Amino acid sequence: MRVGIFGGTFDPVHYGHLLLAETCREQCGLDHVLFLPAAIPPHKQQWRLTPAVTRLEMLRLAIIGHKAFSVSELEIRRGGVTYTVDTLTALRDQQPQDELFFLMGADSLRDLPTWREAARICSLAVPVVVRRRDTPEPDFGLLAGLVPAARLQEIRRHQAQMPLVDFSSTAIRQAVAAGRSIRYQTPRAVEMYIQTQGLYRTEASQA
Repeated sequence: MRVGIFGGTFDPVHYGHLLLAETCREQCGLDHVLFLPAAIPPHKQQWRLTPAVTRLEMLRLAIIGHKAFSVSELEIRRGGVTYTVDTLTALRDQQPQDELFFLMGADSLRDLPTWREAARICSLAVPVVVRRRDTPEPDFGLLAGLVPAARLQEIRRHQAQMPLVDFSSTAIRQAVAAGRSIRYQTPRAVEMYIQTQGLYRTEASQA
């Protein structure tokens, strides 16, 4: 199987996340997309995240009915700071027969060379770089020192383009804290879960 790996805090999940996953599934011919909520991302160690069990539940509510989407507890169960290379290594060990694709935004591509064992990340999974339509192609030359030429061409072939949308978890948290509507920014089931659980009524100081 061709499996897309989509990591993040998903605090909360929103339609931008879901559209990115579906865009990659369709444009890159993926059989499945695995959402991987992080325990503590390396670059967000000072953030006050919503408890993992809550973020997991919102993700599960968001993808109900989509047979090609599922949620993994791998990083949550492992706990602590989670690094992409460790997660991909674990998935490769669990699913050696599958071809892995790591979904990321174009902004993340610029930072990828600074990630822990970036070259190994690119060998374990094909980075699928997602950019908004009508924007220039990302600078894949940033990866030239990390991967062989053939792998670089494969990465170029697997980029995806998605419509211009402007949803953000931060904006949703801030809207809830301010008593504003978040309708049509996240699935209705997630919206109702946020309301009934009293989430985000006080916005934390995170970006």
